[in-house]
Amino acid sequence: MKIFTYIVSVLAIALIIYNATKLDFKTIFQGESMIAMITIFASLCAIALLQILRISKKIEIKSRG
Repeated sequence: MKIFTYIVSVLAIALIIYNATKLDFKTIFQGESMIAMITIFASLCAIALLQILRISKKIEIKSRG
């Protein structure tokens, strides 16, 4: 599970970097820029959820022992 979360986090970071290159700050809320912003936001949400999952697993392990 730990490796899976790291792989998905790296993929999400790669998506953020790729979509940051697609942003056009003159027309940020139109066309391809809007799609890039939505994808960046979704990737940030995925990273946040994976961090919550990692922390909950650590707490679960500590509460058992």
